[in-house]
Amino acid sequence: MNLQTRPKRTLGRLLARVLAVTLLIAGLIALGWGWAQRWRPGEETFPVQGVDVSHHQGPIEWHMLRAGGADFAYIKATEGATLRDEAFEANWRDSRAAGVRHGAYHFFTLCRSGSDQATNFIATVPREADALPPAVDLEFGGNCAARPSRDVLIAEVGRFLTAIEAHSGKPALLYVTREFEDAYRISDAFDRRLWLRRLALRPTYGARRWAMWQASNIHRVDGVDGPVDWNVMRP
Repeated sequence: MNLQTRPKRTLGRLLARVLAVTLLIAGLIALGWGWAQRWRPGEETFPVQGVDVSHHQGPIEWHMLRAGGADFAYIKATEGATLRDEAFEANWRDSRAAGVRHGAYHFFTLCRSGSDQATNFIATVPREADALPPAVDLEFGGNCAARPSRDVLIAEVGRFLTAIEAHSGKPALLYVTREFEDAYRISDAFDRRLWLRRLALRPTYGARRWAMWQASNIHRVDGVDGPVDWNVMRP
């Protein structure tokens, strides 16, 4: 036996084992990620489930989405005082045609007045008696750098709510992230139903129990090309 070949064989076996373990770990990660993308809260506990969407999801096959378990959709309509989501009209029309209950939401910016933002929303969203209540998205992510005082913000959000609720005929839903709630205590200021965000685990913040829970932002479902936010309504 050539003793010089023994270290080479030992090194080769070690590298093979390292490669096998690496592939095993990669496979487990892929399986876990795939499971996470398909996970949703159980329908036996939360029978009414749905999505929130914008132009970022691209064209949506609404009949497929409904067949995949989406009972409702909140559709982005506007942002700030001037932006209108480019996919809103198509999503609003096509979701109705597919029998998916729909509502419109507005991304509230911290650097424009509530009145100007309400004007944008009202000009964009049709008034429909059977539409879901309008929603306002209150979060720091993607917002402007301005950080108004709590008194100023509450006043501007109040003006926005007064105007859009008069337009829709329904009390609005407040989508509030934990960071925004911690900073401004929005749920203390407005007696409205809460739409809260906490991935995988039920939200525990806010002045009262949530009415809607955004449980995932990576959900995969037929009809949408890519990840989508998945929500459930409290029974």
